[in-house]
Amino acid sequence: MKLVEIENLTVSYEGVSALDKVTFSVEEKDFLGIIGPNGAGKTTLFSCMLGLITNYQGTIKFFGKDIRKSTQHLSKIGFVPQKPVFEKNFPATVEEIVGMGIMKGYDKDKVDESLQKVWLHELGKRRIGDLSGGQQQRVFIAKALINDPKVLILDEPVTGIDSQSMEFFYQILNDLNRKEGITIIWSSHDLDAVARLATKVACLNRTLSFHGISEEFFHNEDLLKMYSESSMQMHMHKHED
Repeated sequence: MKLVEIENLTVSYEGVSALDKVTFSVEEKDFLGIIGPNGAGKTTLFSCMLGLITNYQGTIKFFGKDIRKSTQHLSKIGFVPQKPVFEKNFPATVEEIVGMGIMKGYDKDKVDESLQKVWLHELGKRRIGDLSGGQQQRVFIAKALINDPKVLILDEPVTGIDSQSMEFFYQILNDLNRKEGITIIWSSHDLDAVARLATKVACLNRTLSFHGISEEFFHNEDLLKMYSESSMQMHMHKHED
């Protein structure tokens, strides 16, 4: 079953193309790793999918419905952004942050359940500013899970997190996909992690050069070389700018 269908998605900023005719779909229970260099359009893609950017060309469908015609899909999507920055004395507790994600009322049981899924149930009373970067990101996964989403979208969520916390974070994502059956769409620069975790891969650099089974990409030297060269060209272009 296709949960997400994107067709000919095109976005331009002041005449400069950010995404050009991007087309792909996401099946139920997929774990899709989206890879590409900085400036490739990954965050723009997510912003369109979440309804934050609306002046795009093409079509985006969630659960068979065009998102321009219905916003019901948003209640079935959890989103985890790049690592937020907190003041040490930020007063909100872990439980309060997670509870903010509940659409209707406050449900202590649901908060506890979400925190258990990310192995943070013992830290519910702690201030979020007192947690490590990796723990903070797990809080935001718990917040994204609070409404039992069908799809979890993560935009480079381990930026700035130490390697030990990163592996723990990846294990949680793997469990959510394999055990909970949550469809995951995840952008990352960590090719090793994508190769280990993702069942599907989308290679994005304003256009989509590959979308398919993870093994097909990572076992194909020509595709890996093309990705490497494309990333290098993007890096050099940015440096020249």
